[in-house]
Amino acid sequence: MDLTTFLLFVATTFVVILTPGPAAIAVTSLAAGNGLSRGLFVIAGVACANTVFFALSALGISAMIIASDTLFMLIKWIGVGYLIYLGIGAITGKSTTLTVRPGGERPATHLFSRGFVVEFANPKALLYFAAILPQFLDTAAPIAPQIAIMGATTLVLDCLVYTIYAALGHGISRSGIPGRVVRVLDRCAGGALLFAAYKMARVTA
Repeated sequence: MDLTTFLLFVATTFVVILTPGPAAIAVTSLAAGNGLSRGLFVIAGVACANTVFFALSALGISAMIIASDTLFMLIKWIGVGYLIYLGIGAITGKSTTLTVRPGGERPATHLFSRGFVVEFANPKALLYFAAILPQFLDTAAPIAPQIAIMGATTLVLDCLVYTIYAALGHGISRSGIPGRVVRVLDRCAGGALLFAAYKMARVTA
C-alpha cells in the first residue's frame, strides 16, 4: 500500500467515524451523565466491538483474495456503492439533536458493555469493514501487514473521534448538540464520502 492510498483510507475512515451515528450518540450521552473520564470506558467498548468486526472481516478478505480476483473486484465495487449510499444518506437524511441524558455515575463495566453492544448491534459497522477495506489493499504485497496497519489506524481514529464526542457531551451536559449543527456535519461528511467514492472508483486493483 502506497502513501497516497493509506492517506485516502485514513481520510475515508475518519469521515465515516465522524458522521453522527448510534455509537456517537451513546458516547455523547453517557459521557454527559457520567463524566469525561468514565466516558472513556464507553469508547473502549466501541473500539473492542470494532476490533472483533475487523478481525472477522480481515479473515474473510484474506480468503477471498486467495480464492478469486473477480470476487475481490466485486467487493471493491460494493464498497464504492456503500460509500455513495452513506454520502447520499448523510446529505438527505433528517437531522436530529444529539440529546444527552445525565443519569448519575454508572459502573465502568456497564459503560463498557453499553459501548460494545451499541456498536456490535450496528450492522453498518460490519458492512463498512467488509466492503471498504478491500479496495485499499495492494494485492501485489503481503496482505496481513496491510490489514494490521489499517486495523491499528482505525482503532486510533475511533479513540480520537469518540473522545471528541465525549468531551463535547460532557461540556454541553443537558443542552444537546442542536440539529442545525448536526446538519452541517452531515452535509460535510456526505460530500467527503461521495468524493472518496469517486476517487476510489478510479483506482484499479
